[in-house]
Amino acid sequence: MKQKKIPMRMCVGCREMKPKRELIRVVRSPEGEVSMDPVGKKPGRGAYVCRDVACLQRAIKQRQLERQLEVKLTDEVAACLQQTLEQLQAQPVGDE
Repeated sequence: MKQKKIPMRMCVGCREMKPKRELIRVVRSPEGEVSMDPVGKKPGRGAYVCRDVACLQRAIKQRQLERQLEVKLTDEVAACLQQTLEQLQAQPVGDE
């Protein structure tokens, strides 16, 4: 039986390649709103980050999310992303 190919994505915080299902997508909608996309189905420009708050903080501090999403992140949006990630950390991987 042929093995299924596992899609890989790079975390913008730690810059490591990981399976797509282990990462969380941060998306900029066509209207310019930035939010977490745990399912990975929202339309818009996306960037991937590990399920680790430290990785998200590093991506925000180094402005990697701003570069990938092509948008200026405000402090309120960054705080909202961190809060959402903390809530998602309680969920097991693959159970979105």
